[in-house]
Amino acid sequence: MHGERVTTPFGRRPMTLALLRRQATASKVSRGKSANKWKIFRDVSEAKAVLDLQDRSLAVLDALLSFYPDNDLKDDSKLVVFPSNAQLALRAHGIAGATLRRHLALLIDAGLILRRDSANGKRYAHRGRGGEIEDAFGFDLSPLLVRAEEFATIAESVVAERTALRRARESLTICRRDVRKLIRLAVDEGIEGEWEALQEACTALLGQLTRTPSVNDVNHVLNGLGLVHARILNTLKSHEESENLSSNDAHSEHHIQSSNTESQFESEATSPWKSTVNDPVPRYPADPLPLGIVLKACTNMIAYGPGGTIASWKDLRSAAIVVRSMLGITAATFEDACQTMGSENAAIAIACILERGQHIHSAGGYLRDLTHRAARREFSTAPMLMALLRAKMADVAPADAGLSSIGLALAKPNKAFGIASVRGRLGVG
Repeated sequence: MHGERVTTPFGRRPMTLALLRRQATASKVSRGKSANKWKIFRDVSEAKAVLDLQDRSLAVLDALLSFYPDNDLKDDSKLVVFPSNAQLALRAHGIAGATLRRHLALLIDAGLILRRDSANGKRYAHRGRGGEIEDAFGFDLSPLLVRAEEFATIAESVVAERTALRRARESLTICRRDVRKLIRLAVDEGIEGEWEALQEACTALLGQLTRTPSVNDVNHVLNGLGLVHARILNTLKSHEESENLSSNDAHSEHHIQSSNTESQFESEATSPWKSTVNDPVPRYPADPLPLGIVLKACTNMIAYGPGGTIASWKDLRSAAIVVRSMLGITAATFEDACQTMGSENAAIAIACILERGQHIHSAGGYLRDLTHRAARREFSTAPMLMALLRAKMADVAPADAGLSSIGLALAKPNKAFGIASVRGRLGVG
């Protein structure tokens, strides 16, 4: 159609390699190729965000296409339109001259059109004796025909992503509604359960969404809410089964009620960080490492804090409630850890388990093991944190951030992280 013709810009506009490449691409139209210009325009409109185009740019492109007489762009026809700026501005809904020139430049930079400048920079056409156009100077629409399939693919991808986002939002809305109404049902019926913690987990997850979330952001929150939803259903199912057993055997009901001495932690009104007055189990160790070190070692925990940040030990404890529920660690297991290690160290243990989640098959069993070792004074969170810190600095996952890392943590002192104080807390010289 155009052969290997290359046209340099008129006036002060320089010739660039990008412009040379675009002209070379436009000359490679497949023989016999044609495409509906309005189908191409709809695909470009769908893909405007990917192509970095504005609505005004699309209005100018629409006006340019309206000057091409046929509905189909064909490789065997002249694809150069030559309207004046006044005509273009009129068909582009009265756009101002400076704005028109700016958006024409944007269309050229996006590779949608090319300039075919005449000797004096004017736009016009040479016609033969029969009125047919022999040569024209203005805006070349060849890139639209060459890239028609590319625009269709981008548009299809954009539409698919938008559909996926809409459906993910719908699923999130339904899941959020189910979680909140099931929690309200349980509270109204007086069913024992960790409803306050689950409500806080729901709120923390929803707080991670921005004003314009992506599909991945929505699915991440949806997966977290799905875990909360499953937790609620399991608790309600357990309650229903216990009610059925109670109605069939009054003696069994009396036995269950009289032996359920640990149920106060499951109630909505009891905080998982509150210990009993006559707690026979000593808290060990008394003081955890500074919060800054914890957050450097356990970066994944930060996203579950109130508002997506952790600024205090209270925030870390709140995040631990959310993560504990998501990891499937029972309330009783977590309460034992709080009573044995202390609330801060229990929260640190949860953060470390989250950080090494891909290496741990049973989070609940792992925390129970740490709790038993802490009760025997064989475990402290400090070496676990230091092992994670060294692994992050070396960009290598630690082989074992548990008991086996104690010797490793003490073997490499580092004043910046307060290893001397860690040794003192562990009673090691």
